[in-house]
Amino acid sequence: MSAVLIELRGLCRSFPAGDEDILILDDINLSIARGEMVAIIGQSGSGKSTLMNILGGLDSPSSGSYRFAGREVGELAADELAALRRDHFGFIFQRYHLLGALSATENVAVPAVYAGLPQSERKARAAQLLTRLGLAERLEYKPRQLSGGQQQRVSIARALMNGGEVILADEPTGALDSKSGEDVLQILRELHEHGHTVILVTHDSKVAAQADRIIEIRDGRILSDMANPVADPVRLAPDAPPPACHASAPQALLGQWREAFAMALRALLANRMRSLLTMLGIIIGIASVVSIMALGEGMERKVLDNFAGLGVNNISVYPGAYPGDDKAASIKTLNENDLQQLAREPYLDGVTPFSQRGARLRAGSVDVNATVQGVAPDYFRIRNQGIKEGVAFSAEDVRRQAQVAVIGEKTRERLFGQMGGVGQIILVGNIPVQVIGVAEAKSSGFGFGDSLDIWLPYSTAGSRLFGQLHFSSLTVQVRDGLPVKAAEAALQKRLESLHGRRDFFTHTMEDMMKNFESTASSIKLFLLMIGVISLVVGGIGVMNIMLVSVTERTHEIGIRMAVGARQSDIRSQFLIEAVVVCLLGAGIGIGLSALLGAAVNAIFQDFQMLLTTGAIGTAVLCASGIGIVFGFLPARRAAQLAPIEALVRE
Repeated sequence: MSAVLIELRGLCRSFPAGDEDILILDDINLSIARGEMVAIIGQSGSGKSTLMNILGGLDSPSSGSYRFAGREVGELAADELAALRRDHFGFIFQRYHLLGALSATENVAVPAVYAGLPQSERKARAAQLLTRLGLAERLEYKPRQLSGGQQQRVSIARALMNGGEVILADEPTGALDSKSGEDVLQILRELHEHGHTVILVTHDSKVAAQADRIIEIRDGRILSDMANPVADPVRLAPDAPPPACHASAPQALLGQWREAFAMALRALLANRMRSLLTMLGIIIGIASVVSIMALGEGMERKVLDNFAGLGVNNISVYPGAYPGDDKAASIKTLNENDLQQLAREPYLDGVTPFSQRGARLRAGSVDVNATVQGVAPDYFRIRNQGIKEGVAFSAEDVRRQAQVAVIGEKTRERLFGQMGGVGQIILVGNIPVQVIGVAEAKSSGFGFGDSLDIWLPYSTAGSRLFGQLHFSSLTVQVRDGLPVKAAEAALQKRLESLHGRRDFFTHTMEDMMKNFESTASSIKLFLLMIGVISLVVGGIGVMNIMLVSVTERTHEIGIRMAVGARQSDIRSQFLIEAVVVCLLGAGIGIGLSALLGAAVNAIFQDFQMLLTTGAIGTAVLCASGIGIVFGFLPARRAAQLAPIEALVRE
């Protein structure tokens, strides 16, 4: 006699019913040898299906011992039970329990997904099994396109996918016509003849007569256990073992993720409207996040460009020992001598003084307020201030205190209209000056923008208009390629030697840019958090819909557990589905943000929304994080379902 494969001793199973427990199986003692074909027969409610579920690891006994191949099944953890079902058992159910969204080949291949068999190999083996069972022309058919007998053959092929050492058939002919039922029994006899252990659970004595041994159960107890005297003990050569189904961990994980991703897409396509509504919160949240980041990036780039327009390698010098020094107004040491000495420094590429006052400008009958600035010729180069028409004044004009001026475009419009102005005489206060140039307008907000400006040689402005020989500030430009901070230190040392004390302070555009970048980052972070709130709301919506999905797909979860899916496999599948929903929503949200950016950029020429890879990456990470965080609860609930409870729920 073959070695004992299955051994039950004192096994009981009861279920709670109110304040009492109903005993379904009572003191079951049973041994089944490897290679036997056993029929468990009994009327409905006798406990035979419960016994089959315990044998297959779908249910657990309340007490007693169940040993499989010498191993105590009751001591196995949930994942070990899943491995037992996956590697040793094949289930054939009365209602087939096929996944409606999958083809025949895909249904058969499901157990091998959880065994880690590569996709190409499991597809080939599934096709081989279906061909062997006469379904070569139905490989890509969905269950609804197959007859009952064909669906049961698919179920048998699935049971054999990972070897099917033990075939557990629960009323395998109960839902079939007589011809299909006979075909299925013939297949089971052939499997038995090829060495498979076959356990039939039925109430039909004609079906039980196919087995070598018949065990009758009544009211949860074994009534009889005897050999079938008419059974044919023919044995053929055992089936060749299936291909090794234990791929490397990365391969197995990749295969499971691919399957989970495919199932996620099927679930989304099966409920398109619900899926779109689920993603709506994510779409809005991601569009908000990306648009806010694009607006912030555009704002920061615009302001930094404005700073660059003033010269990033410029250093400004102001009177006073520090910013806000009360004595600054009385310090008059920034003068012509400083200007001449600094102009000789080899690390500097230019120097200009700067002083300004408000004054009235008059040209003909037009009289306006303007800002008068006394500067050197280098000012226009250092501040990147272009001349649109005419010329700037020269060093010779400074030397002879020439009464010449450069005016801004806005000033020309007020005094002379859109054209003209060069060569005209205007009064600055009571001083007549000749306009020799018109400066280009800047949209930066730095320089003049919408203000009315006029530039005079600093010597002319100081002596003839301001009545002072010292300057309000100095601006120097560091030669290209030299470190600004090192030049600033050298400049401070030089001025200290000229003044005999530290009565000035310096400021660089680099400092201003860093301060602005810090402020801009804080603003962008604050705005980003507002967008994240929308994402969180969307995530709650995803969680609610996924919980509904778990309830709707409980039967599917049971089928997957029956064929070997571990809790981690189920958890991963629903987590991946949640992430896929969020990533699809993120893709749509990014697209909407890009459209918004294109519209803004087309309307506003001076301001651009900048959609960067950083913003897109942040959106993808946020969406993935939302999917994982808010998909965890539904995934955990799905993974914790009891296999038999999930399987029987339609």
